[in-house]
Amino acid sequence: MRSRIQLEEWGNVGETDARRTGTRRRGAELIRAIHEAAIGELLEAGLGRLTMEGIARRAGTAKTSLYRRWSSPHELLLDAFRREFPQEEPSPSADDLRGDLIRSLELMRAWLTSPTARAMAAIMTERERHPELVDAVYRQVFDAKGGRFTRTVLLHYAERGEFDRERVTPVVADIGEALMLKYSLDSNALPDDEAIAAIVDQAILPALGLHGLH
Repeated sequence: MRSRIQLEEWGNVGETDARRTGTRRRGAELIRAIHEAAIGELLEAGLGRLTMEGIARRAGTAKTSLYRRWSSPHELLLDAFRREFPQEEPSPSADDLRGDLIRSLELMRAWLTSPTARAMAAIMTERERHPELVDAVYRQVFDAKGGRFTRTVLLHYAERGEFDRERVTPVVADIGEALMLKYSLDSNALPDDEAIAAIVDQAILPALGLHGLH
């Protein structure tokens, strides 16, 4: 999310089908449209010019609808990020550590192509001007969803006795995510399947004291 990757462009969702047809969106449908509008408005206008008015206009809804649920654009953004940020899960039988690690990094790769990833990257560049918002992203989004891609899987298998829990240090928990971003920075492209497998086989598993799982 902090790389130079060319990620997909985010479309304007201001003129929605609901507005054109006169139908009214409610509940989850309306909230999803507002979340999408908040992310789209951030990417187009920037954090400094993000307003409830702009989000409401893009979402095709009344500003009062936003204030009934969120007190500020920042609060709305955090809610959108929490909804959109993925959470990896171990396989049901929890008998495929290598496969689950690979799937976790594939999940990260897919997320990096999303507008939400671009929006979060834009916020990270504003750390000096909006430190409280960046801190909230870490606490309410990243940490709430496991802290790092692969960390949830690592802790799950450690608790099942597959390896010593003490091996899941902050450095080890960072390995997969850090190498994914390093690959992206170096090649200006997302890691392919072979690169993801190499990160797991040559870095994460050896750091856990495990070899020969592939």
